[in-house]
Amino acid sequence: MDHSFSLMPHWFKSKTNPEDTRIQSELKSSCQLPRHIGIIMDGNGRWARQKGKSRVEGHVAGVESVRDVVEACSQLGVSWLTLFTFSIENWKRPENEISALMRLLIKVLKKETRQLHDNNIRLHVIGDLNMVPGEVRATLSDTMELTKNNSAMTLSIALSYSGKWDILQACKTIAMKVSQGEIDPSSIDEQMFDSFLSTVSIPDPELLIRTSGEFRISNFMLWQSAYSEIYFTNTYWPDFRRAQLYEAIREFQNRERRFGQTSEQLDTKSFKRQA
Repeated sequence: MDHSFSLMPHWFKSKTNPEDTRIQSELKSSCQLPRHIGIIMDGNGRWARQKGKSRVEGHVAGVESVRDVVEACSQLGVSWLTLFTFSIENWKRPENEISALMRLLIKVLKKETRQLHDNNIRLHVIGDLNMVPGEVRATLSDTMELTKNNSAMTLSIALSYSGKWDILQACKTIAMKVSQGEIDPSSIDEQMFDSFLSTVSIPDPELLIRTSGEFRISNFMLWQSAYSEIYFTNTYWPDFRRAQLYEAIREFQNRERRFGQTSEQLDTKSFKRQA
């Protein structure tokens, strides 16, 4: 995934234009908002190529998209936003591109940590951080420590992450505990397995957005997205803004989430609650 992020101060205090305020009010009143939105931010490189720019310039261009989407989610009242920032597979990319991305991440974090904190946003990170350069880990740790008690929204960064890695490390931990007699194999169920994933403190994403016109989830939250509503858009990430986010949320609100049940069963449950 080709990604980077930045934030602006005073999201809750800033005034959006009247039309944006109207749209946000409409989304809040129309139907339930997704509690957790996951985004596979893709297309920075292709966006840059179309404009005759370098891939690194594409990553830099993606900064504004993250800022706008994070701000819009916080204004809407979305509780969790997870951004697929860098996959384990991305370590196979050219070394100069990886180095540029890591430097950009450090730069943005150091610059924007205070804004995160001032807006009551908590930073959370999932992934195999043993693969991440020490300076990046230290910078992430500083930001997470400062923002750990914030409660308006959790911005979760999937860094050096893959769904297969997440499942595999959970299996290894469970296997070790079984061999040591700490877990009875017959007691292993979905809830227990959830507790060993890196996302243990994160609710499953209700809405999963993929930009750039690709129709795949690229090893992102494979276990957790079992019942996610998936929204694909042709828009490259640097061109994705709150308007495109609103379109995805509208689509989510218009879908019927059955979780293996029939529409008639859902209608019956709804009738009983109303009664």
